[in-house]
Amino acid sequence: MNSELFAAENMAKPATEPGMTLENAKSVKYAVNGECYARQGAMIAFRGNLQFEVKGQGVGKFLKRAFTGEGLPLMSVRGTGEAWFAHEAANCFIISLDQGDAITINGRNVLCFDTTLEYEIKVVKGAGMVGGGLFNSLFTGYGRLGVICEGNPIIIPVSQQAPVYVDTDAVVGWSAQLQTSLHRSQSFGSMLRGGSGEALQLMLQGDGFVIVKPSEGAHVPPHSH
Repeated sequence: MNSELFAAENMAKPATEPGMTLENAKSVKYAVNGECYARQGAMIAFRGNLQFEVKGQGVGKFLKRAFTGEGLPLMSVRGTGEAWFAHEAANCFIISLDQGDAITINGRNVLCFDTTLEYEIKVVKGAGMVGGGLFNSLFTGYGRLGVICEGNPIIIPVSQQAPVYVDTDAVVGWSAQLQTSLHRSQSFGSMLRGGSGEALQLMLQGDGFVIVKPSEGAHVPPHSH
């Protein structure tokens, strides 16, 4: 049987190292020998002797309910084998953290991560007013974190002299040492969304970076309550 479908770049490659690697731009392969965590529903295939457990809202502080939304539902993958993770053909990236590193990632952009990482859920001050809530997960320690981004990410430097304002729908993550607050702007929302009304942006201050996606999704208006 012949087809360009079977081109070498489409063939699953044997794992060359334990843990998390990119299978391609849209998926992460995890060679499991023990346990890892992944967002519920993100596993697209597996092989080997693996067991799965949906953690719901139950894995540590990462999943506690907060304000008007909920944390990211996780599942644990245990055993020996390989699992592939993806989410709606979003671009996938792997971030390797060393001791002393810290990064904040929006919960909706977390794909999978090593159990060696420490994590806790944080909600941006006032984010209960944002549609869906801004559930930002602070990752620290040593290990790898799989992150998804719709489209190609843009990394914007943040400095003390130049704070950055980011659409709350577009923010993926930022340096954990940055200070954050929600900022209201009438004109910002009108310019970006082509409509009237108040918009909310995340303001980041300090020294570091912010990761944004080229968001094209429909804007979710703030809750009325």
